[in-house]
Amino acid sequence: MGNTSQKEAFQKRLLLFLFKAVYLIICVSTFFIFWLVFRYGDLDFEIIPAFRYDLFTAVAYAILLVFLNRTYNNYLFGYRRIRNLIFTQLIAQFFSLFIIYAAVSLFWMKFYNAWPLLLVIPCDLLINTIWSLLGNRIFFALYPKIPAVLIYRNEVDKEHFGEIKGKPMERMFQIEEEIQYDGDFQGISSRLKGFDAIFVAGVNSSCRNGLLKYCKEEGIVGYFLPHVGDVLMRSANHIQAFDSPVLCVERKILNPEYAFIKRAFDIFFALVLIVLTSPIMLVTALVIKCYDKGPAIYKQVRLTRNGREFRILKFRSMRIDAEKDGVARLSTGEKDDRITPIGRFIRKCRIDELPQLFNILKGDMSVVGPRPERPEIAEKYYKSIPEFKLRLQIKAGLTGYAQVYGKYSSDPYEKLEFDLLYINEMSIGLDIRLMFATFSILFEKDSTSGIKEGQTTALIGGDASENKE
Repeated sequence: MGNTSQKEAFQKRLLLFLFKAVYLIICVSTFFIFWLVFRYGDLDFEIIPAFRYDLFTAVAYAILLVFLNRTYNNYLFGYRRIRNLIFTQLIAQFFSLFIIYAAVSLFWMKFYNAWPLLLVIPCDLLINTIWSLLGNRIFFALYPKIPAVLIYRNEVDKEHFGEIKGKPMERMFQIEEEIQYDGDFQGISSRLKGFDAIFVAGVNSSCRNGLLKYCKEEGIVGYFLPHVGDVLMRSANHIQAFDSPVLCVERKILNPEYAFIKRAFDIFFALVLIVLTSPIMLVTALVIKCYDKGPAIYKQVRLTRNGREFRILKFRSMRIDAEKDGVARLSTGEKDDRITPIGRFIRKCRIDELPQLFNILKGDMSVVGPRPERPEIAEKYYKSIPEFKLRLQIKAGLTGYAQVYGKYSSDPYEKLEFDLLYINEMSIGLDIRLMFATFSILFEKDSTSGIKEGQTTALIGGDASENKE
């Protein structure tokens, strides 16, 4: 990439950065106006020494807003649908308001009327709508549709990149050629000219290394589906005791300080949510019991750290005889006739997961971690993907990377990669981010989509081991 191209790319990023900064200033200013009304009753007040605390509050709100907007990927113009962008921006603003109000009320030891603060929400909705629409227009004006090529080894690999042909990705990329290929890089290098983006799925290591170097040398964008080995290497530590660069990879072992903090965090979070959601759980249990006289709670054997079995608790969303044939199978979503009408609602709102707070309190699960699988289904995955057992390095979780960024029907290989990403990077800060991120998917229909008709597991294309290195 020449100096002119680099300068142009920098200018585009600077323009978007300034646009985001203006948005932050407008949102914080809106909050500050309503905060002053909340604090003093109106805007006609005298500036007193304590006014500096109001300025500190505005700064705290700005920090929270930036943190949550990054958590919800609210700065990713082009990559997300407008309605989802507006919705998650509103969630970020609501949580920022709630945290500020709760913190200040505890500090004052008194809960004041919150209505002046809640009036920020409709104002923010208008700001978000205008900003998102305008931001997308600016983004697509700066970045026209990119000519791209898709290189894949087989149909299963190609299916993982299927979304680049749907909205909103189709507005960013024009897939002008699809190449099914499994040779060396030299055999394909001449076919890459004229493309500004390359999507790569499942090709062999030699070809992939060549494509990586090509993207760097030519200054074009490369999107690569990772192998499990790639994800494992992200956790590698550079060892300086050798003459050559050496990367050390080992099984994840929590240090005592983090393990203690994580467990304390799990207990605190579970207790608080049990108290807050107890009315919802009570009503749900009564409605399920009255519907068909069956048990409200469903217990099922799942796997947690080191393959230990435990009984997970969920509100029953299926008929009592859902598995009368003895076959363990995942749900096919809305088309699954085993799900009761009440079950459909509580699954959409994730209410069926609330009893797992008691599993967290007991120590079988953590708030954040890999989603626990059934032993019967896990065994099928092990045969196709032996590395799937690597998810069991830590406790199973209520939420996590795979739950937030994947789907119920995601391929187990993808779930494994998401879970390994979390295991590599796990920290209390990341746990908090993923907890907040979970709220953004509660009402997304795609996140609970079931597997295809005729399947019992989420494996794509039969034996997944044939499709991965």
